[in-house]
Amino acid sequence: MAYWQWGDPDAAHVVLCLHGLTRQGRDFDVLAQALLARAEGGLRVVCPDVVGRGRSDWLADPMGYQVPQYAADMVALLAQLHAAQPIERLDVVGTSMGGLIGMVLAGHAELPLAAPVRRLVLNDVGPAIEAEAIARIASYVGQGGRYASVQAAANAIWQLSTTFGPHTAQQWLALSAPMVVPASARSADGRTKVDEAAAAGDGTVVLHYDPAIATAIRTITPEIAAQAEVATWALYDGIHAPTLLTRGAESDLLSAATARQMSQRGPKARLVEFSGVGHAPTFVDPRQSAVVVSFLLD
Repeated sequence: MAYWQWGDPDAAHVVLCLHGLTRQGRDFDVLAQALLARAEGGLRVVCPDVVGRGRSDWLADPMGYQVPQYAADMVALLAQLHAAQPIERLDVVGTSMGGLIGMVLAGHAELPLAAPVRRLVLNDVGPAIEAEAIARIASYVGQGGRYASVQAAANAIWQLSTTFGPHTAQQWLALSAPMVVPASARSADGRTKVDEAAAAGDGTVVLHYDPAIATAIRTITPEIAAQAEVATWALYDGIHAPTLLTRGAESDLLSAATARQMSQRGPKARLVEFSGVGHAPTFVDPRQSAVVVSFLLD
């Protein structure tokens, strides 16, 4: 599993940032810089590419692309970071799928974490996920995508991501560039990675993730979803860390009713909604990132 690290590599305070289903760790570039600017030293921000995404390896068994595996990977990553430089303060920021991972890390009392989660940010996700959103996501995840250029890819990704809210052309291109790799870095079957450094191509790019991440999603039945919701609420109720819940006011994944319930039970999350945004806020807007920075560092 690859990860991106910002700030002081010797800092005892770590902020672990976990991305959404089809995204990757570079999503947090802007938030990381905002955190470091406020911290003025003594902070490291770690942003993994969850397995199957970005520069991380792909799983041989696509049914492994599920939250329990991802959470186990984060426990292993934190243990590795802790062995290299002890972690004394651990905060977690999770967007969508990353928030589900964060709930496991913060709500599962028996996990062998390097340090307990001190503060938790859940970005547009909760224990109850709207069925319509699952259907929307399942309709495009794993469908592939081949583009003539990074800019062409950014334009196409925007068509699926307008719910992220307003971004300038420059901001969107910066978010989109890590979402693709040279087409020559994939084998003919699309599932095998080859040495990107050795790959030569004509500028054509493909999406950065393993198309098979969709496999487990497409096995979800209403019964499985109901069982998962009960289990996730139990995790949420087990969270003791102060929790910030950010929500796009127009989100189709985290309903307003679920968000209100999260503010009333378990850690009784502080709820902040961003107008003009659906699923999910990117924290590129300074007004969004400032909310997270203040919660974690003030």
